[in-house]
Amino acid sequence: MLTENQVTSNAKIAIVTGGSRGIGRSTVESLARRGVDTIFTYHSHVADAEAVVAAVKDAGAEALALQLDAGNIASFDAFVESVKDALARLGAEHFDFLVNNAGNNHRNMPFETTTEEELDSIYSVHFKGVFFLTQKLLPLIKDWGRIVNVSTARTRISGPRGAAYASMKGALEVLSRHMASELAPRRIAVNVVAPGAVATDFSGGIVRDNPAMNKMVAEATALGRAGVPDDIGPMIASLLSEENRWVNAQRIEVAGGVVI
Repeated sequence: MLTENQVTSNAKIAIVTGGSRGIGRSTVESLARRGVDTIFTYHSHVADAEAVVAAVKDAGAEALALQLDAGNIASFDAFVESVKDALARLGAEHFDFLVNNAGNNHRNMPFETTTEEELDSIYSVHFKGVFFLTQKLLPLIKDWGRIVNVSTARTRISGPRGAAYASMKGALEVLSRHMASELAPRRIAVNVVAPGAVATDFSGGIVRDNPAMNKMVAEATALGRAGVPDDIGPMIASLLSEENRWVNAQRIEVAGGVVI
């Protein structure tokens, strides 16, 4: 294992899942402004991915887009090989940071009517996928690297129609603490970032496109509005910086003070 003083001074490389839109895109572009190159994933929106690559290039960094269904665990071995190829294109064999951000557009589902298929879909992307993708990428992440798992403020705030989604994110938060413990011999820090309601196309754009929902969120938030992607992405980028190198095993809510 490398000592802290032996960590390479070359350009840092991040992997960000779900990096073509919303919080993921903001994270990739924020990292680029800090000089970090990124391999990011997209599910199906090729044009969005191409736009992120162009924006990162304009910022003076490099980004490579790889297609991934974050809930299809059987595809992860092939994805890891694609990551190795992408790293080679960036002149590297290993990467520094992993941001597990990918999510599926779940509907707000009442507990009493949620089906097994719906629950499995959320589980596969938000917990099982994170578990096994991180596991498979571990040989490629550097010692003294960092992992950020994206959760939600809804693990703290209960409410209607959130049982399935919030429960999977709650499991992810527990997993993150155990990851921080088990990866400690390699000095890999693992933290959780928990956004509040953010105006993106997630869940059908319910916060961004529904004025009544946006107003309700704003009224429940101390800072008086719903979040936007650029409230979250720069924070994740800063958490991965050297200034925050001693933060580990923490859940950090980035929600403007919602329901406090």
